[in-house]
Amino acid sequence: MKEEKACNRSGAYIAPNATVVGAVSMGKDSSLWYQAVARGDHDSITIGEGSNIQDGCILHADAGFPVVIGDHVTVGHAAIIHGCEIGDGALIGMGSIVLNGAKIGKNAIIGAGALVTQGTVIPDGMLAVGSPAKVRREVTAEEIKQNHEDALDYIETAREQFGD
Repeated sequence: MKEEKACNRSGAYIAPNATVVGAVSMGKDSSLWYQAVARGDHDSITIGEGSNIQDGCILHADAGFPVVIGDHVTVGHAAIIHGCEIGDGALIGMGSIVLNGAKIGKNAIIGAGALVTQGTVIPDGMLAVGSPAKVRREVTAEEIKQNHEDALDYIETAREQFGD
């Protein structure tokens, strides 16, 4: 792992080839996977407990636009998270882009490949898809349960791969 400046890991798991730069705080049991980049050089990045940032993701904070990721969030492979807030239990699909000032609600789902434009608000418990992302429907109780279970699975996988 390449690490510069302050990184508070607090029992987090970081892949050996992930890059962490600047003001990055990671909650207990959170994970930053292979070739992921967390660049908190212009503002802070906070990753909540039990959240997983999967392979190839880019997290970057612009001045005045910190990245705040809640607890038990899944950020799918190759997503770009830029200066935005993501609520607890949310799922950001693979290849999605979430831009400055966007707010993703608790237990929301952003479909794979979606573009959440600057300043967009996706309410709690809603599914948004497309480019630009638009709310399509409410997330089901089963989807919320599955997303939570998937986040827990990532904690176990991180423990197996990176140790306690």
